[in-house]
This record gives sequence, structure tokens and C-alpha cells, in this order.
Amino acid sequence: MKSISTLLRKVQVVTRAGAEEVQIDDLCYDSRQVTTGSCFFAVRGTAMDGHRFIPMAEERGAVAVVCQVLPEEIHPEVAYIVVEDSERAMAEMAAAFYDYPSRELKLVGITGTNGKTTTATLLYELVRKLGYRAGLISTVVYKVDDREIPSTHTTPDTIRLNKMLREMVDVGCDYCFMECSSHAIVQKRTHGLSFAGGLFSNLTHDHLDYHKTFAEYLKAKKAFFDALPKEAFVVTNSDDRNGSVMVQNTRARVKYYSLRSMADYRAMITEMHLDGMLLQINGRELWTSLTGRFNASNLLVVYATVVELGFQAEEVLTAMSLLSAVSGRFECIRSASGVIGVVDYAHTPDALENVLQTIQEIQSGSGALVVVCGCGGNRDREKRPEMARIATAYATTTILTSDNPRHEDPEAILDEMERGVPSGARYLRITDRAAAIRTAVMLSKRGDVVLVAGKGHENYQIIGDEKHPFDDHEELRKAFE
Repeated sequence: MKSISTLLRKVQVVTRAGAEEVQIDDLCYDSRQVTTGSCFFAVRGTAMDGHRFIPMAEERGAVAVVCQVLPEEIHPEVAYIVVEDSERAMAEMAAAFYDYPSRELKLVGITGTNGKTTTATLLYELVRKLGYRAGLISTVVYKVDDREIPSTHTTPDTIRLNKMLREMVDVGCDYCFMECSSHAIVQKRTHGLSFAGGLFSNLTHDHLDYHKTFAEYLKAKKAFFDALPKEAFVVTNSDDRNGSVMVQNTRARVKYYSLRSMADYRAMITEMHLDGMLLQINGRELWTSLTGRFNASNLLVVYATVVELGFQAEEVLTAMSLLSAVSGRFECIRSASGVIGVVDYAHTPDALENVLQTIQEIQSGSGALVVVCGCGGNRDREKRPEMARIATAYATTTILTSDNPRHEDPEAILDEMERGVPSGARYLRITDRAAAIRTAVMLSKRGDVVLVAGKGHENYQIIGDEKHPFDDHEELRKAFE
């Protein structure tokens, strides 16, 4: 329980009405979750304005309302706090309600288009192998030390986020590694947190359904680094042309990593196979069961981050050799007949091309490559023909199929993908994803590779608003049998 005056210490209040002082038992921005003693935040979202639900929140027992416009009816027993930005105020008050847990952790944020989940997960696993307790906030799962919590968003809302960070502190975690999505940055979910470091992976075409332009998408990512304090560090990718743009205005200490040129942290692939690769990192050797240039880049930023956190290079490399692939990220499944299946989350043009280049490099011209891919509904439509163009450029045969259609017609999505298929390309269109995977396996023989891209770790398919059970791993194994 906290007094409203305690929670407002860092909040810029425009005006107040109603009760002067109340005790807060809980924070909510969803009126359906309000209970007696709650503080309700009226947030203006992309689809709904929370101000409409102030009366419902009051009926359910809210004793305080944080809003941008006062409601018409004021109750004297409720404290009304008018602010310029409800999302920002919610972030500041959530941090205060849970006694600023991020200050008691070494919190590292990871942002970029591709590689966030792999990097965050590998960091979490690595620090635990080095003997420390840690937390993880990722697209796949949230973890409080070794306790798993189902993930609902890449970056959860600021109330849930601060609550989890407090739980991490309470169980003795020293570190937390957290994916920071562009949506979360724009919606102030990372505001009010104390970051020890920030990582930038890369920036490619994605989420333009939300940000509208690539410039706005870049601006969202850059805002994270602009907000870092001078005591923090940044590890940024100099192989990406936006790597230096991200740190133009940061106050944090900047370090660069690269696979291609001189940098503070440098790696080179000396051997690459489907079951792993040999790397040289700053002159030291590392054998890893992960493979591909994109994973070499992920491992390099992991190494750089942990060294910047104060660990010794030799002990870091020893522990890194024990790391394994992250769920749904270039996961290999071998059939009894000698066909190799790869399941990967690649759902952007750049990520798909990275995976295809890796397979092509490892195959060295032997064996066919069959690619199964689709595009999600109610998401960035511009990338659909580009995904198909890239798939058909590398694959022996491409099968265009349904991903998570959501509220769109799967056939209409495939129509848009087909526009990117060049004349003469070998491809099939099979809307049913399970049938598409079965067909890919039927078309393959010993030494061939079947790539199933787009859903990775997901064990569901979203049709309308419902999640239907569907797992690419399971479907691939069934087809192999």
C-alpha cells in the first residue's frame, strides 16, 4: 500500500480534483481488473480511449484516477490526477509503487529488428552458467530466476514489468535481460527504469503497420538510447548502417561490435556446419552449437555485454561454449531418411535472407532447399511480396502458406505475397500450413533441407481473435514420420 502523494513525487501534475490523499493498493489500466483501492490509469490507446472506462473503474472501487482530461462527474472520495501523458505517469508511478526495483538490478535492454530474443535468452543463460541469478523478459517467455511466466508481449506493460522486476530482486537476482520493442518504447513502457546497458542489433523493414514510416521506426528505437544515463553502456552493431545513428545523442559509454571491420569487439567465423561453428572472438577461439552469421553476431554482442558488465573474457568464453540454440531459432530436426528440417522464427525479409544465406553457405551447393513461409495478417503489408521474392531467390522450391492470418483472408495475404514471385520461379501455394509442411517433406530426399519459417517458438496459429494449437516442430516431425 502506498499513499497517492508518495507515488506522485516524480510526476508532472497539471491539476487535481476530488480527494487530496488516498491509499493505493494496486495499479490498473484495464478497468476490468480494478478492485477496491486501485489507482486507474486512463490511457489513450490506438484502438480504445481509457477515459471512456473511468465510470466503470470507479464503480469497481478505484480510489484514484490518473487521466489527461477530467471526467464530467467528480466524486469527492476519489483522487483525480490530470497529467499531460497518462502512459508516462503510469510508468513513473509503477516504478515508485514497487520501490524502483530496476535500481537494484543490472538491467540490460536489447532492441533492434532481429536477434533480440536470441540475444536476451543467451545472456540470461550465460550469466546463470557463470553462477548468478537472473531474470529474462522476452517474446518467448518471462523468467524470474528459474520460474517461468507465460509471455504476452515482447515487452510487458509498465505495471507488470515493475512487478516482475521487484520479484526478481526479492528472489536474489543480480541481472535482468529485457527485449525492448519499438511499440514499448513509444508507449513509455521502458520509461522510469534504470538501465545498466543497452544493445542494438540491427534495423530492417518491420512494424510499419504501427510506425507508418521507416524514419518513425528508427526514431522509436533511437529514443531508447537517447534516454540512457551516462553511467550506462551501449554495445552497438557497426555492421548495420544504423548502428552509429542509434548512439548519436546518447550519454552512455559506447562500444562497437562487428563481423566485418575493426571494432571494440570483433569476431570471425573460421568453420561453419549445421551442428555448430568455430569462432574467433577478439583473438580467442570459441566452438558453439549455434550456427550462421546472424548467430555469430548474436554471440559477439552477448560476449561484449558480459565483458562490459565486468566478467573476465576467459571465463565468459568457457561458459559460452555450453550455450545451445534458443527455441524456434534455427532449430534443426533430422529425419530418419536423411532430410534436415530447420524451424526458424524469421518473419522479416532480412531475417529470412539471413537464414537462407546460412543454409546455402553450409550446403555448399549440394542438396535441394525447400522453403515454407507465409506472412501474418493485420501486420506490415509491404514486406509480403519481398518475403516471397527472397524465398524464391534462394529455394529450389518455395511453398507459400498461411502464417497467423488474424482478421485477414489468408488467400488475400498469399495474393500479395505472390506479387513478389519472379517469372519462372518454382513455387507452390498451399494455404493449409500443415499440408504445406507435409508437401515440403514429400518433395525432399536425403541431403535436402526443409526450412519452415515465420512462427518459430509459437505453438499456436492466430485465426480471428483465437489461438488454435499449431506447432511447426510437431508438424515437421509428423511429416518426417
